[in-house]
Amino acid sequence: MQAHLLFMSVEMQYGFRQEYSVKKWSQEKKKQSAMQDQYDNPVSGKSPEVSGDRRQFLTRVGWGSLAGFLAINSYAFLRFFFPRVLFEPPSQFKVGFPNDYPPGVVNSQYQREFGTWIIRLQDGRFFAMESKCTHLGCTPSWLESQKKFKCPCHGSGYYITGLNFEGPAPRPMDRFKISIAEDGQLLVDKTIKFPGIPGRESNEVYPQSLLKS
Repeated sequence: MQAHLLFMSVEMQYGFRQEYSVKKWSQEKKKQSAMQDQYDNPVSGKSPEVSGDRRQFLTRVGWGSLAGFLAINSYAFLRFFFPRVLFEPPSQFKVGFPNDYPPGVVNSQYQREFGTWIIRLQDGRFFAMESKCTHLGCTPSWLESQKKFKCPCHGSGYYITGLNFEGPAPRPMDRFKISIAEDGQLLVDKTIKFPGIPGRESNEVYPQSLLKS
């Protein structure tokens, strides 16, 4: 009788352990399967809300990139039909009345906009001179105390008439045509140019560049 009870006790313990082992193995298997799924597809572990937000964000980025691409190409297409226009100062412009200029004065009022000096000599004659050094195209400055133009780049020097006398400048500065308009103002025409000749005084070479008031 005791042997029978002992056998039943051993059998029950063995069955319980076997059932426990099966349950534990099943749990471990499920855990490994879940970890493998998360490794193979990391997004699957995220909530549907997070996944939907990411999908919406990527959709917006895609449409935004497409819109930017189309906008750039449309702009380039329109620029083909509307080329860029460069606005330059007029080639003819008025510079006031003769009485506005005292003799022996270099007027730099129109230097920046039109690249021109208006000069009246002591004898009352006018001429318009391009404010450009004949060496490398820099803009000289008028030094009233020294009565000369001086280029700040390489030291070229010019008399009030534009004749070069020092520095590397190869010739006198150029002049433009100046005349009296119908309203009595001085009119400069940059389409008519009197280029300086090396070693020659422009007053003598181009008497037509001078305007007698």
